[in-house]
Amino acid sequence: MRPASNTASKAATKPARPAAGAAAGAHAKRPAGALADYASRLKASAAARLATAKKWGLTAAPLVPPPPPTVKPRITTRKGFGVKGGDAGLPPVFTRVPTKDKVVFITIDDGSEKEPQFIKMMSELHVPYSAFLTDYLISDDYGYFTKVQASGVTLNNHTLTHPYLPGLSHAKQEHEICGQQDKLAKEYGKRPTLFRPSYGNYNRDTLSIAKSCGIKAVPLWEAEAFPTHMDWRDEAHFEPGDIILTHFQGRSEWDATMVENIRNLLQRITDQGYAVARLEDYV
Repeated sequence: MRPASNTASKAATKPARPAAGAAAGAHAKRPAGALADYASRLKASAAARLATAKKWGLTAAPLVPPPPPTVKPRITTRKGFGVKGGDAGLPPVFTRVPTKDKVVFITIDDGSEKEPQFIKMMSELHVPYSAFLTDYLISDDYGYFTKVQASGVTLNNHTLTHPYLPGLSHAKQEHEICGQQDKLAKEYGKRPTLFRPSYGNYNRDTLSIAKSCGIKAVPLWEAEAFPTHMDWRDEAHFEPGDIILTHFQGRSEWDATMVENIRNLLQRITDQGYAVARLEDYV
């Protein structure tokens, strides 16, 4: 018997080609399937966010902020907020970050209230904020703010004892500002670059001293949040880049817990179509 020819052998072992239509159909299914899977994951994520929001008493999930800017905006001192003798070379004082992003920034001052549920709520909702701490109010429980820091929050300088800084000598201002830099570095391992003077009051000495011990910027606020209302510096609504002030305070000072206060604030922010971004990503 003669062996089969090489041609016949190759023909027998060569896999059959799929029809053109079948090949096109197989390729078409891949991106469609991937798109459907992506849409399904987005839907599940949105549902999970809404469920978490409702758990904390919100009617809608906080909006997701855009990615941080690749280049931080140039920040200058707000008109009317400069100091006698000029502010050239001093840390800028501002109430709003120059951005077109529809974001606002939550900043929380002092440190008297230390509510564990507040840390849990902000972590579960993935809402960023910045803390400005006063030593005499946090010194009874530095560990609480270790947990705040561990949740991704930056701990910033708000003086040692919350005095009216312009009424102090240069040496006493230096003690209040640079002393708090040292305290925060000792307790939390990092010297802040942001500083908020107590009551929002400062003079040229304040800014010069702050610069001398590592401060790069002095964010004040455009609006202040209370459990029942907002105080506005200018317009009675949010604008892109607004800095919002509230406090680590609870029922000892207000007729509300920290969770209730921040929940009300988040509801206002979301209702106006804004997301909460991280201040340190822009400054």
